[in-house]
Amino acid sequence: MHDMTGRDAVGGGLRERKKRATRAALAEAAVRLAAEHGADQVTVEAISAAAGVSVRTFFNYFDSRDDAFVVVDADASERVRQAFLAAPPELPPLEALRDALAAELREAERQHELWSLHARVLRSAPHLLVRNLGAQMADESGLAEAIARRIRAGDDSDDAGRASEPDAGAPPEDDAGRAAPGLYPRLLAAVAGTAVRVSVQHWCERPDEVSYADVFREAFDLLAAGLPAPAR
Repeated sequence: MHDMTGRDAVGGGLRERKKRATRAALAEAAVRLAAEHGADQVTVEAISAAAGVSVRTFFNYFDSRDDAFVVVDADASERVRQAFLAAPPELPPLEALRDALAAELREAERQHELWSLHARVLRSAPHLLVRNLGAQMADESGLAEAIARRIRAGDDSDDAGRASEPDAGAPPEDDAGRAAPGLYPRLLAAVAGTAVRVSVQHWCERPDEVSYADVFREAFDLLAAGLPAPAR
């Protein structure tokens, strides 16, 4: 799920904070204009003017107009991966991922209106929805690699002191020479992304009845329990 708050990444300097604030302002302006007028009617010039920057500045952050509707915070996924990899090693992968995502989504409730507008824009423009799904799949792939890296690090720690031998069961490599994520990392990344999406959708439909934090926690509790059938 892309964060719309533009909040600081840990350790970011003043210049980086300003850049994130500008990008967040452009993304918010794009979403609000698209929700009001329709995405196809919104120009780069209008988005730039609403955010108080030049068209040239717009293209410093987005390759195209449509990216401003879809890629709301390009840094959010990297922050989740970093937090996940930095989690205490004794935490199971699902718990570590839940905590990393929760930290990124803390301001979701405050951003309810913008999240709802963004969902409306995507629903009303199929080509944007397709682009959004593509961005989510790219995020999912990167997260699966991080999950696999954390698992391998744990395995390496367990094997410390053992004589090294060729590993016939080593994971295959992708075209870039990296170890390809196995089934578990891919599945965990996909399931976690779905849990975030569904919890946001569920909460947006009833924001006055329940807090987003409660919905998010319940979704991951159900995953941790193996999705037991609800009591009748």
